[in-house]
Amino acid sequence: MPQIAGPSALVIFGVTGDLSRRKLMPAVYDLANRGLLPPSFALVGFARREWSHEDFAATVKEAVKENCRTGFREEMWNRLAKGIRFVEGSFEDDAAFDTLNETLTALDHERGTDGNYAFYLAIPPKAFPTVLNQLRRTDMAEPTGPDSWRRVVIEKPFGHDLESAKELNALVNSVFPEESVFRIDHYLGKETVQNILALRFANQLFEPVWNAQSIDHVQITMAEDIGLGGRAGYYDGIGAARDVIQNHLLQLLALVAMEEPISFSSHQLQTEKIKVLSSVRNIEPIPENSARGQYGPGWQGSEEVVGLLDEGFSPTSTTETFAAIAVEVDTRRWAGVPFYLRTGKRLGRRVTEIALVFKRAPHLPFDDSMTQELGQNALVIRIQPDEGVTLRFGSKVPGTSMEVRDVNMDFSYGEAFTVSSPEAYERLLLDVLLGEPSLFPVNEEVELSWQILDPVLDQWASSGKPEKYEAGTWGPKSADQMMARTGRAWRRP
Repeated sequence: MPQIAGPSALVIFGVTGDLSRRKLMPAVYDLANRGLLPPSFALVGFARREWSHEDFAATVKEAVKENCRTGFREEMWNRLAKGIRFVEGSFEDDAAFDTLNETLTALDHERGTDGNYAFYLAIPPKAFPTVLNQLRRTDMAEPTGPDSWRRVVIEKPFGHDLESAKELNALVNSVFPEESVFRIDHYLGKETVQNILALRFANQLFEPVWNAQSIDHVQITMAEDIGLGGRAGYYDGIGAARDVIQNHLLQLLALVAMEEPISFSSHQLQTEKIKVLSSVRNIEPIPENSARGQYGPGWQGSEEVVGLLDEGFSPTSTTETFAAIAVEVDTRRWAGVPFYLRTGKRLGRRVTEIALVFKRAPHLPFDDSMTQELGQNALVIRIQPDEGVTLRFGSKVPGTSMEVRDVNMDFSYGEAFTVSSPEAYERLLLDVLLGEPSLFPVNEEVELSWQILDPVLDQWASSGKPEKYEAGTWGPKSADQMMARTGRAWRRP
């Protein structure tokens, strides 16, 4: 049976934002609806709005009705709503944080939350220091007894380079000990990401070929078909590499390349991931083994869309919306195998996948006409939207002649299991309340990721503007040239 969280209060800073409305509030309700939150649970919102507790509860209810996954039940909502509170104020307002402290203390008595508080910072990174200092000033970061706890949840991006990440780590750890810090990467909460561990370590089938002897290269792709309209304030100056490669894709690489842990305890998992990230190096020269682009006008399916610079971005913006890098993992298992990481907006379709592409057979007793439609074997882990695993291999085409072409063997989550997967934020919020850190990167992982990405960002900063690519395509020509130099090609999912 799944564990149920103990008495606790969840405080959300940035509660009026898109993340809170679409993900966090519905996840809290879905956890309650699944019976995974205790009766002694409270949800506290903090924002500048002039709202009463009832106004905030109505906002949460609306967000839950629009986005919950387990079906809205009035009876369950009424139970949850009894523990909903709101505190009005800005991050610089000492009085507002004093009121928040009083509100949480009152909830300890009214709802029995036992002094256990999780603070979720769903706010811009530049506001982290202000909020953390306020939590320190009011002693809300300090547990009141040996059996109570205080935790902080921090959204990405965690810094914008190695130096800023170290500064932020130092600040966070001066307020909360490392074991109380949960750096959230929602990709690690997805069932298909966790299935990488099950696929690798619960099956003997894959271990003999999960290495440099069999695998030619690995492609890790996170492609989106949406643009950035309305997000210029957040995204400009961050770009695709900082937004996705530094956290999501390097974490996926670590799960693919790691050795088998002694156990699935958080410490053992983190140890193996740190070993991988410590051994990752950029393939030199960086200009030939990386690519960046910025989408222009084009067609997304049957819809004509505008380019980035027509969506509120400065005409001189050098923010990339497509980024690709090539790295190697210097371990015995992976020596010589390139890992290609790419992400982009306004690409051909929305898909996140990991493709392990195998070496070609050393000898084919066929002539070229028999195998002209035969590619390389591949094991593809589909993370979204069609969650599952595909194995691609060659098979004879029915008929009198010997003709071989690629076929797929498919596993689909939707068809294999009748139980729907919980939303990633459900799993991660529950782990925060349980104090289970397995799926959350520690500060060393964050700093190692920046160590890998910083040389690429420095190179790009000195090389002018990103290359333009047409919306609805699969990125700039330089990305294809980067692969073609080694006789490889990107997958078109």
